[in-house]
Amino acid sequence: MGRRDSRRSLKMRRRKSQVKLKARIAKKVAAAKAAKKPAPAPTKKK
Repeated sequence: MGRRDSRRSLKMRRRKSQVKLKARIAKKVAAAKAAKKPAPAPTKKK
């Protein structure tokens, strides 16, 4: 990696992959929740 290399830096790559991973996990969790209970009296938060 040269000084003026326009490729994504290690830091950015790490951040991007972390974000993608979190999104994937969140999606999985949401899917699991939806599959587990078909909303028996949805509890309102707030």
